[in-house]
Amino acid sequence: MRFRPLRTASAPHSTAVTVSDPPRHMRAVVFDAPGDAGALHEASVAVPSPVLSELLVRVVAAGINPIDAKTRGGAGASSAIGAYPATLGFDFSGIVVKSPYESHPLQPGTEVFGMVPFPRSGGTYAEYIVVPSLSVARKPTSLSHVEAAGVPLAALTAWGLVVETAHAHEGQRVLIHAGSGGVGHFAVQFAAYFGAHVTATSSARNASWLRELGASVVIDYATTRFEDALGDVDVVIDLVGNVRDDTGTRSLSVLRPGGLYILVPTGGWPGYVEAAAASGVRATGYKVIPDGGALATIGRLLDSGAVQVYVDRVFDLGEAAAAHVELERGHTRGKIVLQVSAD
Repeated sequence: MRFRPLRTASAPHSTAVTVSDPPRHMRAVVFDAPGDAGALHEASVAVPSPVLSELLVRVVAAGINPIDAKTRGGAGASSAIGAYPATLGFDFSGIVVKSPYESHPLQPGTEVFGMVPFPRSGGTYAEYIVVPSLSVARKPTSLSHVEAAGVPLAALTAWGLVVETAHAHEGQRVLIHAGSGGVGHFAVQFAAYFGAHVTATSSARNASWLRELGASVVIDYATTRFEDALGDVDVVIDLVGNVRDDTGTRSLSVLRPGGLYILVPTGGWPGYVEAAAASGVRATGYKVIPDGGALATIGRLLDSGAVQVYVDRVFDLGEAAAAHVELERGHTRGKIVLQVSAD
């Protein structure tokens, strides 16, 4: 990429470095109250202003995640939304417009990807965002902005599950439910990368693809009860919970004594900790941490080819409602991404 010359502010007290002045208003997709996908609509809203160590970033692409749809529907993170209309979205790929100070390592013109602290700030379904500088990393050079936007939330969640919580290692037996989804396809790859023996549940159409990503065994949930096919598992990473076919409860029966059950979906199974204890296994939930350092490590794995991101569908920003409908069908392979602005 060819960078434009930097323009430093002439005022002696200014700490911001800019490429060009952003507009006062921007396109965004908002919703005025919880509802179905039809609640999402375009609006013109004010461009946010960064403070302290925040960056102002022009968003090129934004990832869509199940938590977005849950929040739009009144669950998920909706209880923390302070005012409506609100803009959804956690992850993005884009270009730095303003840096906190002149020698900051992420100068204007730098391509970055990362996560915003929605709903404490505006979401990424918008042309500009402010984001803590510690929650971003340089975009992998091998990825387009659309591909990079599909990485942060899903890959950081998978990294936290596999590396930081399960401590994946050689010979460990790991079962990953919904292995072909956004988080799942990264979890399969990370677990295999660190030497674990990976079993994933998915539909039959994704079986060969998951084996290519590193799964040793793939169980078609439509035809086989996973508890009939395996046992003595060290770790279960449950991206489904008891919202479908008692997946969580059944998972406890395949764990070895003292094994670890990790539940990811918010509200996916109240009482799972007590149920796990009664079965003689450990249990924990997990919430993603927007760690730019971990994201930089993931970026290096992506650039090396050891890990890949799969983008299933790309929608324009104004088609966010249609993207949510597609997401809620529940058959997405990898990620759905919004194209927000020109690359």
